Amino acid sequence: MNRDFGHPCFNPGTVKTHGRVHLPVAPRCNIKCKYCDRKTHCANENRPGLAAKVMSPDEALAYLSDVLKREPRISVTGIAGPGDPLYNYETFEMLRLIKKEFPDMILCLSTNGLLLYDTIYNLVDCGVSTLTVTINAVDPYIGEKIYEYVAYEGKTYRGYQAAQLLIEKQLEGIKAAVDNGLLVKINTVAIPGVNTDHVHDIAKTVKKLGVVLMNIMPLIPQGDFSNILPPDCQQLDKMRKESSSIIQQMYHCRQCRADASGLLE
Repeated sequence: MNRDFGHPCFNPGTVKTHGRVHLPVAPRCNIKCKYCDRKTHCANENRPGLAAKVMSPDEALAYLSDVLKREPRISVTGIAGPGDPLYNYETFEMLRLIKKEFPDMILCLSTNGLLLYDTIYNLVDCGVSTLTVTINAVDPYIGEKIYEYVAYEGKTYRGYQAAQLLIEKQLEGIKAAVDNGLLVKINTVAIPGVNTDHVHDIAKTVKKLGVVLMNIMPLIPQGDFSNILPPDCQQLDKMRKESSSIIQQMYHCRQCRADASGLLE
């Protein structure tokens, strides 16, 4: 990866010189993760899925203009929720507005990957160059313990069938993204007793598809998994060390909100 590449999530060498802003324009989601408890506003928490408000694309464009005046070091604009960006038409409207008004901006997107293959050409057309896909399992027997349901093409799937569909679409979408020149990062939520012994297999699978970076994130206990303790630092270090022989690991993640802005530091 180019050491001068100005995306602080993909390039830790730029965390003091390049910032990012997330625009919360995507409220709806098409899967239910058992660790997810999305809220619109909680000022005292810093975690994925939270946003002070959901903005319209026009509101978000005005907000972005203001943020760039206050913090000109921002080089990346991302859409990370609060739902799944690819399940919301507002995402694509927002990306086109940014591409037109701020053509030098790096465009980024975080997704569960269910609709990635179906929308890859729209993303390329909108100018998206970096992508994060959350993959918590590549084995449906493990995935069915993590996902309550998956909604796809008018049908709702549960259990093994839901996990199998999601995993197939995620891997298909990642390959399509890499083939179209996007840099892809994987987020994996480490859930003790569920998928922590499976992380190594996830790393091997996504590396074969051309993923450049893996981010192993500790579970934030909530939802159906509110009674599970997150992995401690030693457990995280062990998983990251074992996976680092396969794929580059991210160590500087801040588990950002869907409306985060500024430098990672």
